[in-house]
Amino acid sequence: MREEKLLLLSCCGPCSCGVIAHLARNGRNFTVLFYNPNIDTAAEYEKRLAENKRVCERYHVPFVSLNYEPQVWQEAVKGLEQEPERGHRCSVCFELRLQQAAQYAKAHGFTHFSSVLGVSRHKDLAQVNAAARAASVQTGVAYDDTNWRKGGLEELRRAVNEEMQLYNQTYCGCAFSKQK
Repeated sequence: MREEKLLLLSCCGPCSCGVIAHLARNGRNFTVLFYNPNIDTAAEYEKRLAENKRVCERYHVPFVSLNYEPQVWQEAVKGLEQEPERGHRCSVCFELRLQQAAQYAKAHGFTHFSSVLGVSRHKDLAQVNAAARAASVQTGVAYDDTNWRKGGLEELRRAVNEEMQLYNQTYCGCAFSKQK
């Protein structure tokens, strides 16, 4: 039997820190993947990247970042600019990012993948999981649909955020989510 090896897609340090702390404390074999072409500016992207790396360094977790490709995201959501949060634009965004995560997982020998894209109360976990299941079917890599909001993880997330004084943004990353 193959050793379990999890790839965790992360959107930012504040959303992922509780999950990272939990998995690390439980001795799980996992790597964090940062692929977020939806982030609206290079400066914002760099802040979120740095904070995510800082969390991973704190818990001695391998961290991988893929290229920042805002043009790929912009092309994917073209025509969906007026969609509300949790609308079709978010589905397309999740599909793009989770497909890339599943492909990375397959190419690098991960047994399964998961994501923290549904951790925020501003996101629809069912929408994230639907996109992840589609990526799983396309790649053959299993998706772990754990609800990372439950089991004390929200409280742990808050505690780690406070302890590490993480940069905490007020929007998901895309320019459209700032326009609420």
